[in-house]
Amino acid sequence: MDPSEFDYDLSPGSIAQRPLEERDASRMLLVDRASGAWEDRTFREFQDLLGGNELIVINNARVLPARLFGRRAGLNGQPVGHTNPARDEFLQRVIEVLLLRQLESGAWEALVRPGRKVPVGERIVFGDGELEAQVEGRGEYGLRVLRFQCETDFHEAVARLGHIPLPPYIKRPDEALDRERYQTVYAREGNAVAAPTAGLHFTPKILRRLREHGVEIAEITLDVGLGTFEPVRAERLEEHKIHAEAYEISEATAAAVNGARRENRPVLAVGTTVVRALEDAADKNSGGAEAIRPGRSDAHIFLYPGKPIRVVDQLVTNFHLPRSSLLALVAAFAGRDNVLRAYRHAVEAGYRFYSYGDCMLIR
Repeated sequence: MDPSEFDYDLSPGSIAQRPLEERDASRMLLVDRASGAWEDRTFREFQDLLGGNELIVINNARVLPARLFGRRAGLNGQPVGHTNPARDEFLQRVIEVLLLRQLESGAWEALVRPGRKVPVGERIVFGDGELEAQVEGRGEYGLRVLRFQCETDFHEAVARLGHIPLPPYIKRPDEALDRERYQTVYAREGNAVAAPTAGLHFTPKILRRLREHGVEIAEITLDVGLGTFEPVRAERLEEHKIHAEAYEISEATAAAVNGARRENRPVLAVGTTVVRALEDAADKNSGGAEAIRPGRSDAHIFLYPGKPIRVVDQLVTNFHLPRSSLLALVAAFAGRDNVLRAYRHAVEAGYRFYSYGDCMLIR
């Protein structure tokens, strides 16, 4: 498929730059998978649109304040000298580090800017020196492997020194408000560097009402990566090299999903990250007696039109970037023509787009 088949027109003014005052005040476009018909609703109507026998699966990943600002401190443990003040001033300029993926204890893959000025062996110091990293490996486009050392707990230091990594289409610095609002109310696990944004609309009250309504809720953890914002650059969609994302499915969640499948109850995924985790697990368990098995794994699956959806029956999702793997996933679930017609309507009707924007319920 040509990636241009997943283009649509959107003015910059339609991209939400801040969250609404209330999480559940978002608009919600209800889309029928079979017919492509849509209705304009609000997220506060979500429970009323369900049958009460659904299994809702949410992603409880917590977003790290993964954007750090440090300074160069020298090579291979040697401090910056003081024989050349002009050179020392250049070396001390701010270095931006965006944590992408934990490789092992203390080691992270990160995006470093300006990357070309930070060679292997370079040390980067953050804050007053309580956190330090040494470059152990080098990749393309500013990717580095960093080994961190910390005077205290690493996550404590990152929480104190880091900034929320807002998506590139939000054209403002992060604010104190983002520490709460770029996080779901049920976030508690993992090392995500982007929010599972479909979950941002939920409130404790809505979750309580769902349970009282008889809806079952299960959780997975998928560490959302920076690749979620990457456009498809390959000439053909099928050739796109999709990023891997770590996920974990508990025994309780696997049992809930398998039970719902046996009982013909709909599995409703909150977000494309949940779809990816469940469908990757089903793909790895192809031919097994149950739909999925519990455990930890990396999701490598790339879902686009023509790929089978084995587990998920309904989907809550925000609107996604043109030519993105996430838009291709939604098109695999609901049909490309249905999705693009719904998107065109959403644009014309003034829906707010992307992470802090409105959502769709596709069933």
